[in-house]
Amino acid sequence: MAVTTEFNTAIFNPQLEAVPATLAEYERLSTDDKLGLLWVIYENLGGAITPAAPGAARMQFAEGLLNQIREMPFEAQLQAMRDLVEKVNNPISRAYGVLSNNNKLAFWFQLAEWMKSGEVIPVPANYSLSPRASAVFNRITLLDFNQQITVLRKAATDMGIDPFA
Repeated sequence: MAVTTEFNTAIFNPQLEAVPATLAEYERLSTDDKLGLLWVIYENLGGAITPAAPGAARMQFAEGLLNQIREMPFEAQLQAMRDLVEKVNNPISRAYGVLSNNNKLAFWFQLAEWMKSGEVIPVPANYSLSPRASAVFNRITLLDFNQQITVLRKAATDMGIDPFA
């Protein structure tokens, strides 16, 4: 069988590799860079994420955990978010771990909304992404909508501890 250029292009399409490559870059970020990047993504792309996550999620499963975090002092809220990213085995990470993928995505969307309103520790007004996190953000903006959601969902899914795993 002859291999054509068209066939090779389909197999080695760089667009097909964009999501795994972007996720690999995301995984190499520090905990605080990951949190900052999530914030910037929700600030810049949040309007598009809203119908893809919260509308599809059953938020009643996440409400208790979200409210628990909202009631904490700001420093404890930040530590809880860091613990989720770092997969620290504690009650919050285990509660987060049992949420569905869409609920995890919606969880971070809700935290971002509360950060904007000041109900959860706000991002400093002069915050800017590190150069590495900025490069990952730029990669994400080049992806199509479905790929962006895939990256965000995977990032959110990989946090916390699944107590049943």
